[in-house]
Amino acid sequence: MLELRSITKRFGDVLANDNINIVVKPGTIHAIVGENGAGKSTAMRIAYGFYTADSGEILIDGRQVDIKSPHDAIALGIGMVHQHFMLVETMTVAENIVLGAEPGTGLVLDLKSAGAQIRQLSEEFKLAVNPNEPIEHLSVGQQQRVELLKALYRHARILILDEPTAVLTPLEVEEFFAILRRMREQGKTVIIITHKLSEVLAISDEVTVMRDGKVVGRVQTKETNAAELARLMVGREVLLRVEKPDAKVGKAELEVRNLSVTDRTGAKRVNGVSFEVRSGEIVGIAGVEGNGQTELIEALAGLVEPERISGEIDFEGKNLHAMSARVRRELGIAHIPEDRHRRGLLLDFSLAENSILGVHYRPPVAALAGGIFLDENAIQRRAAEIIQDFDVRPPNAALPARALSGGNQQKLIIGREYKLEPKLLLVSQPTRGVDIGAIEFIHRQLVRLRDAGCAILLVSAELEEVTSLSDRLLIFHDGLIAGERDPKVATLEEIGLLMTRGH
Repeated sequence: MLELRSITKRFGDVLANDNINIVVKPGTIHAIVGENGAGKSTAMRIAYGFYTADSGEILIDGRQVDIKSPHDAIALGIGMVHQHFMLVETMTVAENIVLGAEPGTGLVLDLKSAGAQIRQLSEEFKLAVNPNEPIEHLSVGQQQRVELLKALYRHARILILDEPTAVLTPLEVEEFFAILRRMREQGKTVIIITHKLSEVLAISDEVTVMRDGKVVGRVQTKETNAAELARLMVGREVLLRVEKPDAKVGKAELEVRNLSVTDRTGAKRVNGVSFEVRSGEIVGIAGVEGNGQTELIEALAGLVEPERISGEIDFEGKNLHAMSARVRRELGIAHIPEDRHRRGLLLDFSLAENSILGVHYRPPVAALAGGIFLDENAIQRRAAEIIQDFDVRPPNAALPARALSGGNQQKLIIGREYKLEPKLLLVSQPTRGVDIGAIEFIHRQLVRLRDAGCAILLVSAELEEVTSLSDRLLIFHDGLIAGERDPKVATLEEIGLLMTRGH
């Protein structure tokens, strides 16, 4: 159905695709896997016309084609759903779907006929989307269905999906996979770019593995396993399960009593929760995103105005209510935020400059207390230690943070927070958008910090991650703790029910 033959692509000195060959059979779900920077997204963006290859050729149905733009790809029946959705939130589903392919003639827009066609496609593939609903009213999972409909509306026969489950809940992933299987049954060809091996094994027919810009393996899914795919992706054996000794639990570091948090509109996002986190343990919070976890962590980190918070937050016996985020850091509270771009990094600042955020005002980074003068040598030493200890690539402290892959940005943030030697670590979505080798590394670092006596509160949308890392598990639903479970004995089904129903 689709073939990339001897494709090579350079970006300056970086060889993103090195003479790669990928063959996708018709009517199959084909996974393309690899670590961040392996070249998988570049290859598919060449197929979609976002990039033009330096050399090589593209064939569809065995016929060589010339794809210079997404417009050419769409005309040939190729659709692409990007990791970050391309939707206008204030417009309706129908308006988004027809954008750029508006029905009607001249100045007259025939949304009625478009709506009928969208409804027909929605029913045919069981997508359950209302054409008249504004995008801003839809969940992330529903927005992804709109992206699929956008491609189907343009008569796509080949669908390229870039990290399609990155922001979906476990239930949404199951529903999404059911949709993909229906598409395969109806003769569509689906290509998934991902690094989630459990999902590759669950949904795909064939797998192409990439590493360092090259294709290093092509396998039938039924003839492989997660360990073999991980080894091909990383080039070594990878530990797929978190290995950790039993926790040596100490005294309660964090005590939360009857805590409520409202958002800026006054709506209650956290509703009277109470729990504690002790030294030497990881307490995990599982829940469908949007059920108050973000507001909880930000309230604990000092990023929410005190007037929006009621109840008590005590850290080592001190009431944190009126304390700023800076004072909390001075007390020994570190924070790895869920949104590394908005909360964790200054993307245009260098790695060295990012490595001192939060400690820039105190020695040894500041030559004088208050941060009036900075010690450049101390900054470079600190950055070099973080880059080396946390395997940040490329290891160049002068690079801007935006030049790094998501996984390396995350390692820089984690290294910076570890440098604080925290007594309490608040960590949200530690491995979101991170490849399998870096996930293994980050998990090992969290366990190492726990074993050094740190109290860790972990929020993750990845159910397997939060259950395998946690010593105790709190399940959040609608701003409440729906239950506490021992992750060693609780089943994923039991946890999933508490996440979605609250009881």
